[in-house]
Amino acid sequence: MRRKCCGRTNRKLRHLTVPRPRLDRAGLWDSCSHVRIEVINTGTELTLGNTLNTHGAWFGRELFKLGLRIERQTTVPDGEAIREALSESVSRADAVIVTGGLGPTSDDLTREITAGVLGIELMTDEAAIRSLEAFFAARNKAMADSNRKQALVPVGADVLPNPNGTAPGVYVPPRLNGKGNAAVFLLPGPPRELHPMFREEVVPRLRALAGVEAAAGALELKFTGVGESDFNQAIDARLAMVPGLEYGYCAHIGEVDLRLIGDETAREAGRKIALDEFDKFLISDDGTSLPEAVLKLCRARGWKLATAESCTGGLIASRITDVAGSSDIFTHGFVTYANEAKRDVLGVPEELLKLHGAVSEPVARAMAEGALRVSGADVAVAVTGIAGPGGGSEDKPVGTVWLAWAVKGGHTIALRQIHLRNRKDFKLGVSQAALDGVRKLAL
Repeated sequence: MRRKCCGRTNRKLRHLTVPRPRLDRAGLWDSCSHVRIEVINTGTELTLGNTLNTHGAWFGRELFKLGLRIERQTTVPDGEAIREALSESVSRADAVIVTGGLGPTSDDLTREITAGVLGIELMTDEAAIRSLEAFFAARNKAMADSNRKQALVPVGADVLPNPNGTAPGVYVPPRLNGKGNAAVFLLPGPPRELHPMFREEVVPRLRALAGVEAAAGALELKFTGVGESDFNQAIDARLAMVPGLEYGYCAHIGEVDLRLIGDETAREAGRKIALDEFDKFLISDDGTSLPEAVLKLCRARGWKLATAESCTGGLIASRITDVAGSSDIFTHGFVTYANEAKRDVLGVPEELLKLHGAVSEPVARAMAEGALRVSGADVAVAVTGIAGPGGGSEDKPVGTVWLAWAVKGGHTIALRQIHLRNRKDFKLGVSQAALDGVRKLAL
């Protein structure tokens, strides 16, 4: 079965029809059935775009580790919009995770709305009050009266302790839900509070309710230098024939991820199909990123690496140094944006710049060789191009880039590419091509 993991597809998906879990006498879900989990993220700052909603991707990853999936996600502003979203979710889902709206201000209404939707009264939990008082006392601050509302809990619900903030979480077990069999979790919005509470308080309860012991197996293969349509044309039909295999593609700038889900036999069958066709484009099959793979290969060869960047403005060096431990491989990152910098820092001859222009094969080669010479590294990559939106010409249109790779004691390779993207994506695409060239040399 094919599923798209980036929200794009050019054909209908084949969905499995699965029964909803039923509650047994102990109040647990039938573990043999499909568990429907919905997430409601609340906060006007999310719907206005002032704050990036990172919860969705994070919950997806964490739940998949448990062998569970998110059925649906909803983002709503603070206030009464939560009521409609929660009413819908608790009537059809088996577990609902709500984030945000547990603070002390007037627009923090998640507790009150949840109690109203489920038909449960609110009560002040004395243990929660003591915890709040201790939180403020430890910081030599007086607790405001408004914080007392954070100790309100639906009758019969569990209070989830929050050592990292003032907002306790709430767990309403399925037996208290008069609208269905959904378990409801109310969690604080800030990640520093939400993440530990989810792992310590929510995960054990979900495991117990779902009877989850082993997570579904997944394998992610990362490729670069090949497009999503190439996969669709070359291997899609063969992957679809593998029994028990769910697969999907996620395309990024200069990269395609292939996700294989199923038992070990199905995953390995899918992996073989992909590598038989695209082995030379493989970055990793263990989630390792391209910069991580490049550094690993350079380390294996005993290489030191340097970069010389014009149009990418230091992005290649930034991506490399985002990887912990890069300092033992990466020596120099030259950002020579102006022609004078190319000349004075890297030793690019003035006549090359005048005769061919900064965006040219001779200058790219001279930049790579200059970076190699000045840094003393074993391999260097250089890029020079026209990011746009202006600055192009008939023979050098916007999007043109020259890349060059120089190896100590070896030769210099140069390559011309066209990246027709906005400036940000142009820089990312060029950095991807530059790193991929180092990967190929190291191989």
